[in-house]
Amino acid sequence: RERFDFGGRDVASWFPRHMAKGLRQMRAALRRADCLVERRHIPLSGRNPALLEALGIRPHVLVLNKMDLADPRRQPVSAGAGPGGGSRGVTCSDSPVPVALQVVPMVAKLVAEGPRYHRAESSEHNILVIGVPNVGKSSLINSLRRLHLKKGKATAVGGEPGITKAVLSRIQVCEKPLMYLVDTPGVLPPRLGDVETGMKLALCGAIRDHLVGEDIMADYLLYTLNKQQQFGYVQHYGLGQPCDRIEPLLKHVALTQGRTQKVKVLTGTGNVNMMMLNYPAAAYEFLRDFRAGRLGRVTLD
Repeated sequence: RERFDFGGRDVASWFPRHMAKGLRQMRAALRRADCLVERRHIPLSGRNPALLEALGIRPHVLVLNKMDLADPRRQPVSAGAGPGGGSRGVTCSDSPVPVALQVVPMVAKLVAEGPRYHRAESSEHNILVIGVPNVGKSSLINSLRRLHLKKGKATAVGGEPGITKAVLSRIQVCEKPLMYLVDTPGVLPPRLGDVETGMKLALCGAIRDHLVGEDIMADYLLYTLNKQQQFGYVQHYGLGQPCDRIEPLLKHVALTQGRTQKVKVLTGTGNVNMMMLNYPAAAYEFLRDFRAGRLGRVTLD
């Protein structure tokens, strides 16, 4: 396929109500922040334009997550890419130095070199951790606490978007320098630029699957893999060749993985229970294999 048909989908319903409240709270918290740490798993589509203005006037550290699952041939964001001159980039999994070791020294250097406005007299650093849902903000904070304070986790983490639903109190992550991080809810822009950007975010778990639909997500994933000539799914599922339609792929996955469901069929002689292939379950299996890196290293942007 040369292009993907989104069927006139409206992405307005993909923005949960709690995100609007979270966005207001984050804008208020930005006034007290010395630096921003942005966690991102999609290099370009993973940015929230609603925070660009704030990013442009404060030091900004970009932490790229899940780099071990990204295609090494496609790297549209390099270190130092960002809206402001005080921006730095940090890659996560492929970096020879663990990201937790880089963040605190980098933040301290940026804060020391830049103006602090009304916070010039304070010796402590207030850092706001931002990003779209399910990108690993809470995990980063907990990693920093374990490394610098030898403390356990201070904020809940989970594999689904929406675990953090409000701006939390400050969490200390370092003693020297005295540094506090504020975990924030994952927030999507109220108006996504286009459906394709929303679909990329959904594939990476930033939007709950059921809001978008596992069937359309699986179809778009297959389209993207074929477009980038990423045919790891052929070998992973034991297919004879790449396929351009999602139905044969899901049928094969359902058959080989035993994804079936019992369906009641009404007949002239009564109700009959039949076993049928569970296509939604097969679509979810396809998405889960992609997110786990079992279909190869892929960069959506």
